[in-house]
Amino acid sequence: MKAQLSKLSKRDQLIQTAVKLFAKNGIHATGVDSIVEQSGVTKKTLYAHFRTKEELVLAVLRHYDGLARNEFMRKVERRATTPRARLLAIFDFAQHWFQQHNFYGCLFVNTIGEYSGKDTPIRQICKEYKKLVKDYIHSLCQQAGVKNPQGLAEELALLLEGATVTAQVSQNPKSAQIAKRAAKALIDKALPPR
Repeated sequence: MKAQLSKLSKRDQLIQTAVKLFAKNGIHATGVDSIVEQSGVTKKTLYAHFRTKEELVLAVLRHYDGLARNEFMRKVERRATTPRARLLAIFDFAQHWFQQHNFYGCLFVNTIGEYSGKDTPIRQICKEYKKLVKDYIHSLCQQAGVKNPQGLAEELALLLEGATVTAQVSQNPKSAQIAKRAAKALIDKALPPR
């Protein structure tokens, strides 16, 4: 890991190391010393880039938001060509994600579990990520021509969340396919008659 990290800026080395450690161990359980050791960056350099651990957490969440959302959308778009098929491909993507050896659940859900404050910057980033994912699902619902795009987007986003938490807790990657069957029924019901 350190060989790959050495090609990055020190700031990016810290962020990428923290993403992996936070996802695996949790934010509070991951100390700054562990991040420094795993990244190969000095503590002095860490504090030159991030005055506090919370600043590092915010940078990690922003970084991960861009990576995760873009990967999600790109892979859904590749898996299917029609909006309806893309709505179902969301759950195929999820199943693939759940089967990864480094699947530890949703970093944003896990983070909110560790930060209970209502109006903190950390919570705002987590909420924004979830909103943007739901907005993407909503756009697919609109493109598919369903009767109530907002309602269906909320239902599908909830199915995705439930499948993710179920996969994390039960370690059953089939939760995505169960959610996909429910999504198919909801989509079919929401489409206008032909």
